[in-house]
Amino acid sequence: MTLKHLALASFTLLSLSACQTTTQAESIPIINVPFAAPLASDFRSEIAIARYSELLNRADLTTEQQAKLYYDRGVLFDSLGMTTLSRIDFNRAVKLKPDLAEVYNFLGIQHTLMQQYEKAYEFFDSALELNEGHEYAYLNRGIALYYAARSELAEIDFTEFLSRSPSDPYRILWLYLAQANQQQTQALAVLKSNATAVDESQWAYQLISLYLGELSEYDFLSAISDGVKSEQEYAQRLCEAYFYLAKLHQAAGNINLASDYFKLALSTNVHEFIEYKYARLELELMAGEDAS
Repeated sequence: MTLKHLALASFTLLSLSACQTTTQAESIPIINVPFAAPLASDFRSEIAIARYSELLNRADLTTEQQAKLYYDRGVLFDSLGMTTLSRIDFNRAVKLKPDLAEVYNFLGIQHTLMQQYEKAYEFFDSALELNEGHEYAYLNRGIALYYAARSELAEIDFTEFLSRSPSDPYRILWLYLAQANQQQTQALAVLKSNATAVDESQWAYQLISLYLGELSEYDFLSAISDGVKSEQEYAQRLCEAYFYLAKLHQAAGNINLASDYFKLALSTNVHEFIEYKYARLELELMAGEDAS
């Protein structure tokens, strides 16, 4: 399938008429949503895993070499969605070499996804103690705090993360999400101010425009394939788009539509993106709310 065909492929979110109230269905237009085939596993990652496994069977490896191989294999397992296998390797790596900051960062993410937030904080704290310059530990600790309903503390981490790259639209969006949980009007004002640092030619700038109400959902989705050069890039872009659209609708109270978008983010199979990882957590949290 060509990119042109991918861009034209779409489906209608029928759940609007089936799951929303009449008032909600009338207020939200039915939109054709673009989609792509799920991203296939990278065969090179599978070959690399086999190679690392062979190397780990050698008897002449130093402890540091073993730890590095377990870490590298764990990263590949994680990128393929094999979370349990990756966690086993990360635990082996940190046991052999306790000063691997990046391993603690990965373990923190995985415990966040298991809703074991206190344990996640410990891992992120360890990553930062070992390497204060590990900026993504601020992002991921902030996300753990966000999902633990501690938005004020999450805002502190997201602010620190943004300060290290003020023109990054994704950093700006996560700060907005934490602030919007506290004061929506003020959060929008900060979002608009922070947006001035972003290069408007970046695709992700459209996400900010969407949140500011300067771009409609229809126009956002209609232009989503612009500039895409590969099927992989298209799947990655859709994963991000679906997740942030879901968060937007979730905040507006359109829970069924938000759920649809989170499911679409999962359908892309972009396992290494945080938008993919946290779409699954969002759905689990929704299911928990329905059960209660």
